[in-house]
Amino acid sequence: MTGGIEKQEGLMHGGAGDGWNKKCNGDGCVDGIVQISEGAAREFDDACVGASGSDHTIEYANSRAWKRCILASTKGFVIGAGLRGGLALFAVLTRLKRKSQVRLKGGVLEKSNKQAIIAALKETLRYGMFLGTYAGTFTTLDEAIAAIGGVQRTARWRSLAAGAIASPSLMLTGHDTRHTSMAIYILIRAAVLAARCGIKSKRLGWLCRPLEWKYGDVFLMCLSSSQILSAWILKPDSLPSSYISFLNKHGGKDKCIVEGIRKLAFREGSKFSVESIEQFYKSQGVQIQLDPAMKVPCTIIHGNEQCLMHFLVFLGQAYLRSLPVYLPVYLAPALVVHRQGLFRRPLTILAKTLIGTARSSLFLATYCASAWIWSCIIFRTAGTCSPALLATATFPTGLTLMIEKKSRQMEIALYCLSRAIESSAICIADSGCLHQYDIHVPNRIDVVLFSFATAIIMHCYSQEREVFRSKYLNVLDWVFGVPNSTSEGIKAKSIHDREI
Repeated sequence: MTGGIEKQEGLMHGGAGDGWNKKCNGDGCVDGIVQISEGAAREFDDACVGASGSDHTIEYANSRAWKRCILASTKGFVIGAGLRGGLALFAVLTRLKRKSQVRLKGGVLEKSNKQAIIAALKETLRYGMFLGTYAGTFTTLDEAIAAIGGVQRTARWRSLAAGAIASPSLMLTGHDTRHTSMAIYILIRAAVLAARCGIKSKRLGWLCRPLEWKYGDVFLMCLSSSQILSAWILKPDSLPSSYISFLNKHGGKDKCIVEGIRKLAFREGSKFSVESIEQFYKSQGVQIQLDPAMKVPCTIIHGNEQCLMHFLVFLGQAYLRSLPVYLPVYLAPALVVHRQGLFRRPLTILAKTLIGTARSSLFLATYCASAWIWSCIIFRTAGTCSPALLATATFPTGLTLMIEKKSRQMEIALYCLSRAIESSAICIADSGCLHQYDIHVPNRIDVVLFSFATAIIMHCYSQEREVFRSKYLNVLDWVFGVPNSTSEGIKAKSIHDREI
């Protein structure tokens, strides 16, 4: 035995350094035992376990992969069902409230409460299946490609391919359901991540440098406002019905007034009917006589009021309409995310919630009010009303975004930009330009856009994690698990290998 140990000592020692202890000779040590350094002992252990350690590593990798895929599917389903279920619950409660109002007026709703609840449950299940399937498919492909081709050899393209291949799971929400708005929004977020990667690049950094402009978010908001608000009046069918309802409510004008501005903008010298507008103002207690040959629609917009006075009155009314919109937006995170802090510092969190609600409500109120005052200014200056002038008048409305908190400005701008792009695309398609050049749009363009977007996002998530904000990165890590190719994933695997 002593001879074998001496041979091992010689192999590990490689010389007569002071860091090695020779065999004990009875001075408190067991004869035949050699004390070696911790690093050499670990190397010795690795050499001894050999194939046994390899088997443990493979078993661990397989169990970890299965666990990651199952957890990702479960968490994706919970998030999808939870988000859609919350919206469905809100819609059902709103329906119950509206039903009582319709009943008082003697009307009848198209669907019964039972039908509405069943439809809400189906939507909840579909969205849960969509996100659960996407998360499960992505993680499964990610693990399978890594196991077959190697973690490091496939690191640069594995998440890109897995994200793109998993995207058709969007169709689980319904074959007849289109999600173009959502797909465009996600594609815009992917473009932002790609731009951040480009800014870091030494070769392409100069090309992406303009994207770091301080007021770029405000400029995007101005462009978006010009398209969205002009489309609301001139071509409302280019916007989703839910968004039109939102604009109708916060625009603060009756449908006949919006219709009157649209007719005036498209009129070519002919008169148009003003009886419905006069009847509306009469029902409000305002006697007004409109000129069918008018060119400036100020009297249509605010009746007998002066433009500035209408702006001030409308601002106060719009602020009251905006408060119910933003109160849940700030109150829900305070109760869920900061629930522990509510007991330690309730006044601080409550104050931030109220200030945030007041600030965002002021933004939305000012946004709506400024749209009308800018329209009056531009129309009066030009002396007429036209689609081009309407788009020009709604452009500076986006400047009100500066009222919002800086961290929220880009979020709002990107959301509105996705709506504006969709509306522009519909306007272009309806104009016949695509048929003129024999361009055919895919039937499920939303799936195609979603595939491009998620491929970019998941690639950045795996390879360019620093371009994400920490809160988004934490959510992705919680759902998908830390990717294999990241330093965190490699570190976790190395720790496990050392423990074996």
